[in-house]
Amino acid sequence: MAISSLRGRVIDSRDDRVVFEVSGVGYEVFVSRGVIDRIVQEGKGEILLQIVSVSGMYGGGETFYGFLTAEEKEVFSLFKDNIPGTGAKKAMEYVEKAAKSFPDFRRAILEKDSKVLGAIFGFTAKTAEKLIAGLKDKIGDISLGGTEKIRRLPMAADTSLSQVLNALSSLGYKNSEARAALEAVIGENGAANLSAEEIVRRALKKL
Repeated sequence: MAISSLRGRVIDSRDDRVVFEVSGVGYEVFVSRGVIDRIVQEGKGEILLQIVSVSGMYGGGETFYGFLTAEEKEVFSLFKDNIPGTGAKKAMEYVEKAAKSFPDFRRAILEKDSKVLGAIFGFTAKTAEKLIAGLKDKIGDISLGGTEKIRRLPMAADTSLSQVLNALSSLGYKNSEARAALEAVIGENGAANLSAEEIVRRALKKL
């Protein structure tokens, strides 16, 4: 019988996994960096991990992948089962990116918006197209809580997210820094009416 969840405490952690003790038994569970950070913030108390068990390709033992929410677990399975060439570790990377805002990620997939998948979530153009092709008929069937954070993106004809990112990059900022500043700006009220130039100006104040 597959393990669906574990309740216990973390007794050791590395970059991509934790040792999770349950009733005196230590389970090695692969988790994302974000999950480790949240566990550290919450302290050493007992927590519940949602578990996906993945069997080895050549008859090896099971590997456990852990998540703090049922949504993360469901999105992980969505990636792993529907994106060609995506194993469990790659699916975990995708979950961490999509977790910035699952509702906005779903909307980008349904609207086939590869620009948002790249500029906001950090997927390459090639991966964005793979995600859209693999998930557009699947992601609408799963329940993702929360509200959209970037539902008022400025997408006028002369305005694009890539323009803004290119402008910030040309000023010497790293892509990750520029993307974080852009996320902050478009998450504020009234961003829908801003020009690309105004978005750049406000983003610069956050860098």
